[in-house]
Amino acid sequence: MDTFRAYRIDEQDGKIVAGFQQLSVDDLTEGNVVVRVSHSTINYKDALAATGAGKILRRHPLNGGIDLAGVVVSSEDPDFQPGTAVLVNGCGLSETVDGGYSEYARLDSQSLVPIPEGLDAHQAMQLGTAGYTAALAIHRMEQNGQLPENGPVVVTGATGGVGSIAIDMLAGRGYEVVALTGKASGEAYLKSLGASSILLRDELDLGKRPMERAQWAGAIDNLGGDYLTWLTRTMDYGGNIASIGLAASPALNTTVLPFILRAVCLLGINSVDTPRDLRLAVWSRIAGNLRPRHLDEIGGRTIGFDDLPDSFQAYLDGEITGRIVVKISDD
Repeated sequence: MDTFRAYRIDEQDGKIVAGFQQLSVDDLTEGNVVVRVSHSTINYKDALAATGAGKILRRHPLNGGIDLAGVVVSSEDPDFQPGTAVLVNGCGLSETVDGGYSEYARLDSQSLVPIPEGLDAHQAMQLGTAGYTAALAIHRMEQNGQLPENGPVVVTGATGGVGSIAIDMLAGRGYEVVALTGKASGEAYLKSLGASSILLRDELDLGKRPMERAQWAGAIDNLGGDYLTWLTRTMDYGGNIASIGLAASPALNTTVLPFILRAVCLLGINSVDTPRDLRLAVWSRIAGNLRPRHLDEIGGRTIGFDDLPDSFQAYLDGEITGRIVVKISDD
């Protein structure tokens, strides 16, 4: 392991420049465990970072990729011996520390999660941050009293990675799931994952009153903006809204009335900085009672490391359904 390949993101003259470079372990950000990375994945956040369409990196240069899975090759932490299969999602990857688009990663052992029994590295990245975020949202909602018998749960941005996995997980738990999407062509796909009905964004009446007719017992929102406002207006008494994304807008223009008169709860879902005990608990559930039933359908596409640079624009254009795994190196 003299040198290895990494997809590095830098800033030059105020512009983002990204490409493959040869690095050594000493070039990587500090850590007490070295992992040979076998798989990563692409998230919308990765596309923003690699293209400069969004300000994701807080320092430069860094290797891209907010997810990775692989095997420990050297460790100063006795809890992670060489040969241990691990995954990392969030935890500052491709923000403050080098990420998963690299054949090797040097990491703080506190960010590592042993790949749960029943999952392998490829499956861990079919899930990745998207699957973890969906599971964290459901976990938090259920901690706050969400039950299938409370009524339907609506998932916005339904054909994306988080939305797809959330629908699968919720349906597997016995929830009635309504999928909100801008892609009419995605109806069959969403119903195959367990959605009971489909709402098209172009046909949606967002309303104007502080509170509209109560429709939902819960929601997982990838969009923000006017759609999140609509969710606050249409949530039933005691309903939970898990706010996880801002694909439409970071703005939220609403009133306190739904929160007071209907006891609506708005739960912020941060997948990056989750406390370790909670992170381990959620990954355990992902391999257990939240395991998606259609993971190969959601994450059935795998690309090689060489194909990575040409794959980001489709995410920015909203053309991706489900998940893409990136094969970094041999297992």
